[in-house]
Amino acid sequence: MERELFDYVAERVDILSVSNASKQATKEAALAWKDAVADASDEAVEAATADLIDFLEGRPNTIDGAIAFAQGPAAEMFGKEAADQMLAKQTKRKEQGEKYCDCEACSAAVELLTQFGRI
Repeated sequence: MERELFDYVAERVDILSVSNASKQATKEAALAWKDAVADASDEAVEAATADLIDFLEGRPNTIDGAIAFAQGPAAEMFGKEAADQMLAKQTKRKEQGEKYCDCEACSAAVELLTQFGRI
């Protein structure tokens, strides 16, 4: 894997591994990638990256999922005002044609999936 692409993946993996918006399984997959690529051959890096991309496929929340979250559990988690703001933002994004949640974890996953032609 070219260094530029490796660095691109590593930056997003760093986000996925620590983001509060990442589910535990996503954090674990990101950390597994980091472990697998440490001092690894090009073939091992390619295999670990393919495994990560396979794992991420279908995981980013859709914009409809983000809207449903804002309408439901967000109020209890963040308060009604924050949930209403989230709902307004995500509804506007949907009207603008956005397809995925824009939290840092979903954004990192979407960027990786896009980079590897999976979205």
